[in-house]
Amino acid sequence: MIIIDNALKVRQDTNNPIRVGIIGAGFMARGLVNQIERYIAGMRVVAICNRSTDNARLCYHKAGIEKVSVCDSPQQLDEHIDREAYTVCNDVEIISQARHVDIVVEATGTIAFGAEAVLKVLRQRKPVIMLNAELDATLGPVLKQYADRYDTLLCQSDGDQPGVIMNLYRFVKNMGFTPLVCGNIKGFLDVRKNPTDMIEFATNVGQTTRMITNFTDGTKLSFEQASVANATNMGVAQRGMSAYRSTKHIDELTSIYDVDQLRALGGITDFVVGAKPGPGVYVFATAEDEFTQNYLKYLKLGPGPLYSFYAPYHLCFFEVPNSIVRVFQFNDPVVTPLGAPVVEVITVAKRNLKSGEVLDSFGGYLTYGQCENADICHQEKLLPIGLTEEGVRLKRDISQDEVLTFDDVEFDKDRLVFKLYREQLALNKAEVQDKKSYEYNL
Repeated sequence: MIIIDNALKVRQDTNNPIRVGIIGAGFMARGLVNQIERYIAGMRVVAICNRSTDNARLCYHKAGIEKVSVCDSPQQLDEHIDREAYTVCNDVEIISQARHVDIVVEATGTIAFGAEAVLKVLRQRKPVIMLNAELDATLGPVLKQYADRYDTLLCQSDGDQPGVIMNLYRFVKNMGFTPLVCGNIKGFLDVRKNPTDMIEFATNVGQTTRMITNFTDGTKLSFEQASVANATNMGVAQRGMSAYRSTKHIDELTSIYDVDQLRALGGITDFVVGAKPGPGVYVFATAEDEFTQNYLKYLKLGPGPLYSFYAPYHLCFFEVPNSIVRVFQFNDPVVTPLGAPVVEVITVAKRNLKSGEVLDSFGGYLTYGQCENADICHQEKLLPIGLTEEGVRLKRDISQDEVLTFDDVEFDKDRLVFKLYREQLALNKAEVQDKKSYEYNL
């Protein structure tokens, strides 16, 4: 990241800051605005778009900025940016169409609204950075196709686990090693947790109960690892991933994997629970020649055949400015799908469910998410949990821990998320002989 600070210094010295627009005004957005406006030279948050402009104003106020304007058109926003005014609005079209917004950070934490917002920005040929593993894991591959179509970039950011894993993955590959496991170190996992259970913890950390539940029941972890899978073409070894539990240091866990199996699978995305350092991420890789192996042993990385590389933290919004520079100035996406989905996050019943119940999406009372390889998802018509945000109703009773399929639910086929998912299914068709398995009657 050393090159990034120099690039920002040049922009600061020449009064040519990167002009950032943000969509969303929640926990991550507030932290990002504070980080950029207080500490990052050569960059400005010129506008925040949120359905509640009061919440958008609060983002600026938390960063010590009291004078904030409101605008109702792209032209007015451009005028405000010209006079260096900080601005809020409640229409994504304003921030996407304004000529003086260079790059947009999507921080909505939603699937349906987030997808619509991302498409609007991409159509204006602006790059988008998503603070939204849920959206990326659910519809990232098809949204990436739109970014390509409009000759711009779409990716997730540094600071969250997928970004930290991908940076480590690229670091390891660039030294000539072969990554075979891209993993996440989870401190706690209980698929039965619900928002009521998490009220006290969520209140203490200033987050919503649904988001904390999303973290605690493993759904967010699954979204994160699906994003990594789609950015590396690494699948999962089994439904739900291996989910090893250990209190050892991650360096001591290379022996839990069968290297021949990993090679046969082309590498996997995975996680462990309880290992040190937590939270953290890891990449296990092989070195192919004896000369290199001897040097790695000398450098205390062990005898192989798997070598452990890890990062002991992820710094959330503190690292997002790095992504903004990487994408806008150096055309270097952080985490982005390579093509058709490799892994999806499926919907599993958290308790016994009754016919007629309306699903409450991720982070709720009714379901949790697990990773599964995309080819199996499509063959078995498994329902992605990211599509259950609104109005998905059960057609039959479902037992606890049963996986839901498209045949189990009814929904509005004309909603944008289902239309995009149909387009995303088409990305796989060239690779599948039985095209009928992709119809789903969606």
